[in-house]
Amino acid sequence: MALNEQQKIMLEEFVQKMKDYRARHTELITVYVPAGFDINIITKQLESEKSTAANIKSTSTRKNVQEALESLIRITKSMKQTPKNGLGLFSGNVSQIEGQNNFITEIFEPPEELNIRLYRCDQNFVLDPLEEMLEEKEVYGLIVIERNEATIGLLIGKKIRVLHKFESYIPGKTNKGGQSSARYARIREGMAKEFFRKIADIAKQEFFHMKELKGILVGGPGPTKEDFLKEGNLVTELKEKILGVKDIGYADEHGLELLVETSADLLVGQEIHVEKKLLEKFFNMLGKEREKTAYGKTAVEKALNFGAVHILLLSKKLTKEEIKKFEAKAKDISAKVEFISTDTEEGVQFYNLGGIGAILRFKI
Repeated sequence: MALNEQQKIMLEEFVQKMKDYRARHTELITVYVPAGFDINIITKQLESEKSTAANIKSTSTRKNVQEALESLIRITKSMKQTPKNGLGLFSGNVSQIEGQNNFITEIFEPPEELNIRLYRCDQNFVLDPLEEMLEEKEVYGLIVIERNEATIGLLIGKKIRVLHKFESYIPGKTNKGGQSSARYARIREGMAKEFFRKIADIAKQEFFHMKELKGILVGGPGPTKEDFLKEGNLVTELKEKILGVKDIGYADEHGLELLVETSADLLVGQEIHVEKKLLEKFFNMLGKEREKTAYGKTAVEKALNFGAVHILLLSKKLTKEEIKKFEAKAKDISAKVEFISTDTEEGVQFYNLGGIGAILRFKI
């Protein structure tokens, strides 16, 4: 899933801290353990690297590398298994004065799954895998459906994740004629409607409470996708999030890939579009329903203290301390938090208003 702002801030701070470290020689150890990987294999690899390090000619460099490896081996040996999202391990002497020691060892559990296994000994720590997590990742729901099967997935940044696959077991058409054929057709239609409703229910379970969801794309062959939207009883809130309906010849994992490919026109600039729409609503309410809005630190903080905030808007240009403070208050009252860029005129206007605003649940 995409990172929330608090996760981003924590990750940014960690990356920046580790970037500031540099060794005098090639003696900083970076280890990345992918999610689901056997931690015992990592321990054996580090022990092997320690043996290899005995061949390093420089006495001080050899000593520092072996000490860093020993530190990491103690950590991996103490673990029963790799944490859910994988693991980043960092150790080494970061002193800039020859002959002096300033050893650090960091254990970092990333906020999303690591898919890379890496061992590196260098003058700097390797941080590229963590920096990639900081790249903006928009989240979209994906549904591809035909009468015999359906697949529900997510597009997270550029990665497609399959959530569910279904088969309907609806029988094919019969060659029988007369009343038997008509009755058989009614049975098939009833089974199709039941299948569509099942898919709609699962889509609701997956997408309805997903705050970071930007929109939903639907695909399928022929009229099936339209039949699904008509007969599936998809809740109104999710119907309003549908960005497009595409003609796709498959309803499996390949169908999800085709759906994303054919929806490129809909995905371009979607985040900015959503942001502009939200700010348009905020500015309209500011003019027409002033008592249902608040802006500026003092007014918004007051509204948060009353539990009146429905949606909290924070400019991304605010300080990290301000963001943390207001986000924590919003979390306490289950208010939704939206972060506003300055990539649009509306975003700049919002920042010039103080960069803090709110749409309220009730007047105060």
